[in-house]
Amino acid sequence: MRLKIRLFPKKKTEIKEERISNLIQMLDASVSRCPQNTALVFGAKNISYQDLKGYSKKLAVALRRLGVKEFDKVALWLPNCPEFVYAFFAILRLRAIVVPINDMFKREEARFIIEDSAAKVLICSVDKAPDAQNILSRLDTLEHIICNPAPRGNPVILDFSTLIKEEKGDVGEAKIEEDDLAEIIYTSGTTGRPKGACLAHKNLLSNINDCCSIITAKKNDCFICILPLFHSFSSTVCMLLPLSRGARIVIMRGVKRFKRVTRAIFNHRVTIFASVPSVYHILGEARIPRFKLLVNIFTNPVRFYVSGAVALPLTVWKKFVKRFHRPLLQGYGLTEASPVVSLHPLKGKKKPDSVGVPLPSIEVRVVDSKGSDVKRGEVGELLVKGPNVMQGYYNLEDETKEALKNGWLYTGDLVKIDKDGFIYIMGRIKEMINVRGLNVYPREIEDTLYRHPRVKEAAVVGAVHQHRGEVPVSFVVKSNSVTEREIMSYLRANLASYKVPLRVVFRDGLPKNLTGKVLRKELQKEVKNIFNERGVQDSV
Repeated sequence: MRLKIRLFPKKKTEIKEERISNLIQMLDASVSRCPQNTALVFGAKNISYQDLKGYSKKLAVALRRLGVKEFDKVALWLPNCPEFVYAFFAILRLRAIVVPINDMFKREEARFIIEDSAAKVLICSVDKAPDAQNILSRLDTLEHIICNPAPRGNPVILDFSTLIKEEKGDVGEAKIEEDDLAEIIYTSGTTGRPKGACLAHKNLLSNINDCCSIITAKKNDCFICILPLFHSFSSTVCMLLPLSRGARIVIMRGVKRFKRVTRAIFNHRVTIFASVPSVYHILGEARIPRFKLLVNIFTNPVRFYVSGAVALPLTVWKKFVKRFHRPLLQGYGLTEASPVVSLHPLKGKKKPDSVGVPLPSIEVRVVDSKGSDVKRGEVGELLVKGPNVMQGYYNLEDETKEALKNGWLYTGDLVKIDKDGFIYIMGRIKEMINVRGLNVYPREIEDTLYRHPRVKEAAVVGAVHQHRGEVPVSFVVKSNSVTEREIMSYLRANLASYKVPLRVVFRDGLPKNLTGKVLRKELQKEVKNIFNERGVQDSV
């Protein structure tokens, strides 16, 4: 099945009208329109658009002095902070390339990305300084470390703030082409070593443009950024998109102390909130006094919420919307697509168990294992084509050829699309479980488990039984007292017999990465440890 959805009307936006062809032009256009408007809020700091541009230009001068040239790579190993944004645009001003690194990475994980990308400069936080210096001593390609702030008495590491204060002059206007790379974002590596997805200026601008045409963000909107900026979802939706409109961004380090997030929402009148399903699950389950909840409903400044990174369970959506009375728009994307592929419309028909419909400039197909289009409503691999699709994987020719064929991005995600063009995620191809020749999709079992009133979270993986072949095994986080027998009885009443898991394993929590994606490899290892004595082996 091949679809080019037009549920979202394709309309002109400010970016197209101004003929903006790169991200620096995008930012500078916002600065011209509203120089004194607040761009970034971080704690007690309020940084205007004019100051954001000024800081990025000063840092660009410093990077140029350190030898950064066109197409060089500069790695950012920073938590959420204004300096991440300054550095991002400083690098682009030199026609150089940003390489974000997961702030949770340990030394060797970060070293792999710095070495693989051949980054010339590393900008990091002070807690990373010892690891950064160790990496510097081992890599010939890495020449300088800039720290925010630099540790005292260390002559090797440069101080971020000092560079900005001391630099004068201008780097001029680099001739940045729309096909130039802006970022190399490394995938999470859940299926192997991380791969660097090469995203050009035009890829990111296209995605920003499409998203803006749907959620109608304006300069008087205020976004809150609680997701890590090194992640493609947060980078595009929580940083680049609002900056393209002249909107405000409230930057926060995370959600560990959610009272601070709630306070920021009301104090700064946040209107657009983007996060991941685990956050909406917590909010939907949190015990809030009825009076306080009613007050929050009527005074809540948020216009709508956006959920991305991983699929949102239907039960989580229902509980959240019932409690907060605001639209919760689920979307789908992947790093290789800059990243947003589909999103629910703000107005009109909604199907909360789906991830919405493709963005205006994106085409999608659903194909079988032979690459042939399947019938509407049938399950197959999702293919994506559009100006948002990456240029390829950095220095990985074979992997690029496997992912990009005839202009189509092979996502590896199993989906089905209904008659209205709404996309439903069924899981990853590698996660599909073959039970006696029948396809079983973990997402279907997980959705069934989520409907049980005593199931808080659920995940399903495949395991190989020495007599039965491949079988599903479920992991459950329960909210109240419930037995394995009760869960199994419930599943048998709601699923075909071949879909019912062999076992239900109770856990206190599921292993996840920063964006809430369940680390299924960890569960696969646990399956092996738990069931070895019973003849069940790891299927990976």
